[in-house]
Amino acid sequence: MPFNKRYYYLIELQYLGFRYHGWQKQPNVNTLQRMVERTITFVLQHKNFKVLATGRTDAMVSAQQTYIELFVDDTPLDIDDFFPLLNKNLPPDIRSLSIKEVDASFNIIQHPKVKEYQYLFALKQKFHPFCAPFMVNIQEDLDIETMQKAAKLFEGKHDFRSYAHRSTENTQTEGEIIHSELIRNTTYQANFFPEESWLYTVRGAGFKRNQIRLMMGVLIDVGRGKLDLEYVKQTLQPQEYNIKLEHIAQASGLFLNKVDFLEI
Repeated sequence: MPFNKRYYYLIELQYLGFRYHGWQKQPNVNTLQRMVERTITFVLQHKNFKVLATGRTDAMVSAQQTYIELFVDDTPLDIDDFFPLLNKNLPPDIRSLSIKEVDASFNIIQHPKVKEYQYLFALKQKFHPFCAPFMVNIQEDLDIETMQKAAKLFEGKHDFRSYAHRSTENTQTEGEIIHSELIRNTTYQANFFPEESWLYTVRGAGFKRNQIRLMMGVLIDVGRGKLDLEYVKQTLQPQEYNIKLEHIAQASGLFLNKVDFLEI
């Protein structure tokens, strides 16, 4: 059997996830992976390729910047031809930002990287329907100042078992959060946005399934006065307190803001 030469490409993407059931391909629903692979098949006119993503976003979660690795067998891409055709044929809510060739030593899953997620929300009055794809409406008042203090408690090295949805005994839950901050939103603006909205930013090397939405759920419950700062500290000591969190914040306000690969 002849040896197939393989070529490797790193593609930078952004997408609005509101109408998709997450990244990973699933039967009977529309996913981002399905649409990207379908488009690549159309452009290449063959299926001698494989796609891996830097991570799997949940249903309705968007990405300002993320990456996929494209493996193509037998024939290298003509990047100057392929890239504009890829963008032309992707759905309007998915866009490719860049492409570059990498070698076989690069592994998009295992390569060291830091991810930054953001969560956008507004309070009290119901907002304009156009906000729904990327902002959560919490129709009540929250104690933002205490939420800001709680957000800072996530920073540092902790065991995040309480924040790992459906974890098992073998799930690696220890990790480090480099940055965790809740501020008034001045980054994302539109004429239909509410006058005031809030932006939570969290940055780390890796996150477990639903971890950030569970963290956001805790912050919301702190803002409601249902939880206090001492309780948040206890959630980061699962061996001692064995707390299982249940409030998973809505997905539509969450997006992957950027991915930084280290030493690429």
